[in-house]
Amino acid sequence: MDYKDYITVVENFPKEGIRFKDITTLMENGEAYKKAIDDMAEFAKEKNIDVVVGPEARGFVVGCPISYSLGIGFVPVRKAGKLPREVLAVDYGLEYGKDSLNIHKDSIKPGQKVLISDDLLATGGTIEATIKMVEGLGGVVAGIVFMIELTYLEGREKLKDYNVYSLVQY
Repeated sequence: MDYKDYITVVENFPKEGIRFKDITTLMENGEAYKKAIDDMAEFAKEKNIDVVVGPEARGFVVGCPISYSLGIGFVPVRKAGKLPREVLAVDYGLEYGKDSLNIHKDSIKPGQKVLISDDLLATGGTIEATIKMVEGLGGVVAGIVFMIELTYLEGREKLKDYNVYSLVQY
């Protein structure tokens, strides 16, 4: 399936000169969304994944159906102040400053094989922070999946030591 047929490119959003890749049109098509999740779940199955981890919010849209498909758990990564139990926090850089991501300290067990999921690989900053948290809790990042990879932003370079899979490259 050519997933680009289901992803809408929106010109000049959120600002002039940006060509936004909108996955909601793929998600609106049940057959395309199911096939995309199935393809990413197949990648995960080959890695013998124990748990899926995804950063909010679109990492949930990808990771939750993968974890459901595999019959394994899903662990959310959230912005500061959103998780109720004790957390591990990692700061990461943004274009105009920094932000913080959190994961529950008891959500990953040492040695667990983890699949990290998100909708888009751009610069890799969010996933790099997610990797730090997973590994900080003793998890092993066995794979990372994306619906879309923006190759011109070279985010894969930050993830060169990991097994990365993306459905579509722009």
